[in-house]
Amino acid sequence: MTHQTRPRSAAGIDGWRANAARPAAALRGLHGQTVETIGSRIVHGRYVPGSALAPEELEQEFGISKTVLREALRVLAAKGLVDSRQKRGTIVRARSSWSLLDADLLRWQGGEPDAAFLANLAEVRGIVEPAGARLAAARHTDADLDALRIALQAMADAGSDAAAVVAADLAFHRAMLDSAHNELLSRMVVVIEAGLRARDMVVHSGEHWPDSVPVHRAILDAIEAGDGATAARAVETLLEQASVDVEVVERDSAHSTSRRCADKPQAVRKMES
Repeated sequence: MTHQTRPRSAAGIDGWRANAARPAAALRGLHGQTVETIGSRIVHGRYVPGSALAPEELEQEFGISKTVLREALRVLAAKGLVDSRQKRGTIVRARSSWSLLDADLLRWQGGEPDAAFLANLAEVRGIVEPAGARLAAARHTDADLDALRIALQAMADAGSDAAAVVAADLAFHRAMLDSAHNELLSRMVVVIEAGLRARDMVVHSGEHWPDSVPVHRAILDAIEAGDGATAARAVETLLEQASVDVEVVERDSAHSTSRRCADKPQAVRKMES
């Protein structure tokens, strides 16, 4: 298996500080940044369910007006993250109330994915994408094939540019679902993209990652041939490899962390404990 190499890069998860790292679809402007930061903090547990948000502190921290904060909290309430009540103020809601399929929530969760989030997304992708590929093989148009070819070529041309690889990967899977010509299935792209971004964040955090062009080409070839069963199996192979890639990177990361800790002088380890 061939691998690509790139320099390591750091990425923040706090929307306020990592504004430049957010995808183009992310909320913009002062209002958007406020939604982005508070929402991300809730999703990642900085503001725990049942706790009250302090408006004065948020206004001072972000340098925003009461109106901007109020509108941002209204957006977060619509996503199920907070609930404004008289005399109690704005309360962070339990995860069971969150709109987990909301595009922003999926993106915020994918910003610092944990094992449970990755496992849930892998299961959803395993249900949706093979079926999508099977339908694409039966329903695709010439324009659909062109979109898949363009995405695959972009993936091949990306080389060691991780951002370009991710963008091409997203474009390919989006084109594949669109090729099924099912409006509801196409809407599942928000889930698929969240899973891809989360997986790619983990895998591309290492110095090497597998070449994904061959398995994507196999999917395209099967769709073009109208072979739904083979297309579905090719997607299943890709998803299996994606799970292995994540496991390898997480294992290597844990091993590296353990070695770094072991290499530190005992006095330093005591100070950090």
